[in-house]
Amino acid sequence: MNVTVKLVGIFRTGRFNEAVCEYPSGTSVRKVVDELLIPDPLLGIVLINGVHADVEDILHDGDALCLLPFIDGG
Repeated sequence: MNVTVKLVGIFRTGRFNEAVCEYPSGTSVRKVVDELLIPDPLLGIVLINGVHADVEDILHDGDALCLLPFIDGG
């Protein structure tokens, strides 16, 4: 299945901004996050098709996954 993965902020460093990636059916957001070596403490927001989601959610063909880091500031 094809999933459009969009990375925001520091997640783009050494990776990509947006890419259409192929995954086996039943792939979870967790698997994508792990494959991209994104540390859990940095992962702030997960969106699937523009809707808040959880890392344990299962992706479907044609989904758009957006991963945003926590924003730190003072």
